[in-house]
Amino acid sequence: MSNAGGIALIDYGAGNLTSVRKALTALGATFFVPSTPEQFAGAAGVIVPGVGNFAATAALEGTWRDEIYRAVTGGTPLLGICLGMQWLFEGSDEAPLVQGLGVLQGRITRLQGDPARQLKVPHVGWNSLDFARSGRLLEGLQSGAQVYFTHSFAAPVTDVTAAATTHRDTFAAAVERDNIFGVQFHPEKSSDAGLQILRNFLKAAAQAWER
Repeated sequence: MSNAGGIALIDYGAGNLTSVRKALTALGATFFVPSTPEQFAGAAGVIVPGVGNFAATAALEGTWRDEIYRAVTGGTPLLGICLGMQWLFEGSDEAPLVQGLGVLQGRITRLQGDPARQLKVPHVGWNSLDFARSGRLLEGLQSGAQVYFTHSFAAPVTDVTAAATTHRDTFAAAVERDNIFGVQFHPEKSSDAGLQILRNFLKAAAQAWER
């Protein structure tokens, strides 16, 4: 069976994909989980989810990384979720020897807590999005929308930041550049706002496929 036109959901062992699967199913998306890098050739879009340590992304080194990079640089929309978003950057202080995909500039650093304000790390819970600029990923949402986070490391605010969030320090909560998208939070656990973000990505993938 051909996977052409579907969304490739990448499973590299960094967390359970169940909630992402459920969200995509609720939206009526056609998706598949490739068991080899070659199997997602022809996908309309790629989603790289994940939770936990950046070292887990080492499982994508080699052919997986090469094929994903080829697809993305060729125009296939990609959405990185949580650890998957961090992997889009050059690397992370959490696992200094592991290389990121490098399609976005910058390095992932550890969040800082603030005991006096009861701000702990990991950062777990609902926070608002402070929109930095307009884009396709956050279409239909308003600045201040609440989404669900669970992480200890984050990306810097740069020119690709679509929305930021503050947990003592301000960091990139959503990024967008051309066909590359990423969210530090979990849209699949962020109620209607999260579903809208996934819906926006699916729309971008469909538009790219039609071209």
